[in-house]
Amino acid sequence: MTDLALDDSLPPPDPGDHEPRPRFRDRVWLHVLLFVLTCAATTFVGLGYYSSFLSDLGTLQVSAGLRSIGYGAWFSVPLMTIITAHEFGHYLACRRYGIDASLPYYLPMIPLSFLPLGILSGTLGAVIRIREPIYSKRALFDMAIAGPIAGFVVAVPALFLGMWLSKTGTLSPGFGVIEFGEPLGFRLAQYLTFGGLPSGVALNAHPTAMAAWWGLFLTMFNLIPVLQLDGGHIAYAVLGRRSAVLTQIVLVFLIGLAIYDHIWALPAAILGGLVFWLGPHHPPVLDEDLPLDRTRRRVATLAVVMFVFSFTPVPIQILLSN
Repeated sequence: MTDLALDDSLPPPDPGDHEPRPRFRDRVWLHVLLFVLTCAATTFVGLGYYSSFLSDLGTLQVSAGLRSIGYGAWFSVPLMTIITAHEFGHYLACRRYGIDASLPYYLPMIPLSFLPLGILSGTLGAVIRIREPIYSKRALFDMAIAGPIAGFVVAVPALFLGMWLSKTGTLSPGFGVIEFGEPLGFRLAQYLTFGGLPSGVALNAHPTAMAAWWGLFLTMFNLIPVLQLDGGHIAYAVLGRRSAVLTQIVLVFLIGLAIYDHIWALPAAILGGLVFWLGPHHPPVLDEDLPLDRTRRRVATLAVVMFVFSFTPVPIQILLSN
């Protein structure tokens, strides 16, 4: 679910190379194939979300005949739209600056029982690959912030639509559920739609609301200010070399989260391993010592707002109703 393929640490082209490689060349068939496979995986997962929604929190039996592709699309379409908006935000920003970047590589996840994220989302998101260095803070910042903003702009309407389609109810005795943590934005949308829920009443989230939840989760994760994540690019563009201190603080925070909730163990291990391997410093740009302009520093505060809006310390846990 990361943008780790965004690589601005490539060496500069050899000035003696008189035959520059072709730019903006992609194997379109591969990107289309990965997109189709990811759509299929998320649609399959969406069928499970829709069956759970129709069961009214375990109080009703759901006929297997209801599990058609159309029901799965209630989850797949908004989620894929959020992911696509995010990645094309990056891609179009790169094209604006003439930076050679690939089309999005979508990452389908086979929904098997030993792959929890595959069961719950059907995808690990998507990445683009930047095939040449980025030398300017301004270009780096614009490329990094464009993805989260574009995805967030799609996720918020999907969240309110999904909440409007959702219902409330009481859990059936013995009904095992996977409880998704409620980010600030999710709670706000729920409160504006249903008001405060009384004790014993739970939200029966529509699949579109769940797609928006995953969209917010992707936004939050990508905004973590570590190295090649969007947040790492943004932090470096704003803070320069001082962003390394923030990276180390964030890693300590992630380790604390992993102790508090083990679902953070894998992200903490992956990001910690990257920092250990590459070091805490972001690959430099040519104008590293020049401060970012005031307008972009103000836009950077939007990244903080989006992160807070989307963050939850306990994203997923298993509950069993009494």
